[in-house]
Amino acid sequence: MSRPPLPPFTRETAIEKVRLAEDGWNSRDAAKVALAYTTDTRWRNRAEFLNGRDEAQAFLTRKWAKELDYRLIKELWAFEGARIAVRYAYEYHDDSGNWFRAYGNENWEFDADGLMRHRHASINEHPITEADRKFRWPLGRRPDDHPGLSDFGF
Repeated sequence: MSRPPLPPFTRETAIEKVRLAEDGWNSRDAAKVALAYTTDTRWRNRAEFLNGRDEAQAFLTRKWAKELDYRLIKELWAFEGARIAVRYAYEYHDDSGNWFRAYGNENWEFDADGLMRHRHASINEHPITEADRKFRWPLGRRPDDHPGLSDFGF
């Protein structure tokens, strides 16, 4: 299975890969998103270590069951060869209606078919009020004309 764009990345293809990842995660479809990772993918997400596509899919299913009305923006930070570094922010609320914004950085490494084999994520979050939300597009893909992270100063 091939998942273009493929490494080695150019600036343009790295930006495209980041946007495709953002779009996938904003779909909140764990089964679909998991297909972007190798079957033996390895993740570090905060203090959780995952091995394999099945564990990644289970993690995403749990995540989006808890993080309601999830909206994410990713932005390219750096790239070289088969590696991409991104920064991102996302907003969500819990089942009690408490809103949060999380900020993070990810380092990605891809195989020759464009599947992510390594994902290392560092994330910090803090409570926000509903009025402090910035990501207010309808659930799903972020509209092309919606501001990005740099536009918000994040």
